[in-house]
Amino acid sequence: MEANEIIKKPLITEKGLAGAQNKVYAFVVDKNANKIQIAKAVETMFNVEVAKVNTLNMKGHKKSQNTRQGRTVGRTSDYKKAVVTLTEKSKPIAFFESLS
Repeated sequence: MEANEIIKKPLITEKGLAGAQNKVYAFVVDKNANKIQIAKAVETMFNVEVAKVNTLNMKGHKKSQNTRQGRTVGRTSDYKKAVVTLTEKSKPIAFFESLS
């Protein structure tokens, strides 16, 4: 898999932006990617050094909506989240720095 296929998008939350000060970043990644593939993808895309990668399989949230036909219930899609920690000597990722 290519690096842009592994990393789908950055995960921008309050907690994620607070972790950017400590060089900890969160990404939504491909469900079949492992930690080694994720680390290599981040290193090639952002030219940084990765210290460690933690992954989580996130379940989608339940959504309900009232319509004229009645109540409909569904779910958002499941996804895999990767929390990437960079080394101390690595430069920060510029994309996250511009947000904070």
